[in-house]
Amino acid sequence: MLCFALLMQPIWVDDVSDPRLADYRDVRDADLRRKRGLFMAEGRFVVDVLLRDSRYAPDSFFLNPKSFEVLEPVINECGGDAPVYVAKQEVFSDVVGFDMHRGCLAVGNVGEALGFEVLIAQAAKEASLVIVVEGLRNTENLGGIFRNAMAFGASAVLMCPESCDPLYRKAIRVSMGGTLCIPFAQVTSWPAGLSRLRDAGFQLVALDLADDAIPLDELGLRIVPDRPVALLLGTEGRGISEAALDQVDHAVRIPMAPGVDSLNVATASGIAMHAVFAGNGGSNSKPGAPK
Repeated sequence: MLCFALLMQPIWVDDVSDPRLADYRDVRDADLRRKRGLFMAEGRFVVDVLLRDSRYAPDSFFLNPKSFEVLEPVINECGGDAPVYVAKQEVFSDVVGFDMHRGCLAVGNVGEALGFEVLIAQAAKEASLVIVVEGLRNTENLGGIFRNAMAFGASAVLMCPESCDPLYRKAIRVSMGGTLCIPFAQVTSWPAGLSRLRDAGFQLVALDLADDAIPLDELGLRIVPDRPVALLLGTEGRGISEAALDQVDHAVRIPMAPGVDSLNVATASGIAMHAVFAGNGGSNSKPGAPK
């Protein structure tokens, strides 16, 4: 997002029923997304990421006095003309419906979705890592995957149509703003769309628990250096579908102690991303999208 200096004046609110705070009342993610094309960012760090590092424009802010004091400089620099509502903590908590002691929310505009083809073309050009998720409906797990993707330089996250929304409030919060920074797109033709990754030069690698999957520490011997990698992740329950596994070049597993069934998918994703990142000398490009 292009930041510019624009001094704003906060709007102090002391009426819980003030209609200008309708988007913040009871904080319903699904209603915001379906009805108005908006999303909710929570916490000072995440709101700072929204302003400084994301492609999304803020629609408004709702802050307690302390959060306003901390964020006033970056809002002045990057907040545009979005209104800034400030209320005492007790009013803030009454509006959102619970005691949110952080006292910091912002509503952002979803805008136009990024295209699958555009993202894979950019990632292929950079020979970087992309993450692909199938059937992931847990917002905390998805947020954790985006946080790992940000840490290990992934260029994009691609999702099957069944996966949950990365712009749900909990996913944004758990990702530490990663879902606002890492470009993402839906692969509408699933799993046939995975073949487009191969056509673009990607090596498709899936995390799988099958006995014949190769140990993760052997992956570096199988993948071709300086070619982009697409890492496919499934759910902890059913794993990756057979139809999707049929598309991959390599299935890998993370060795574990005897008797352990599996790792949390977000944890497993971090281990696998680190292996790819380290195998490339830690040279994956910094994530980003057109802003």
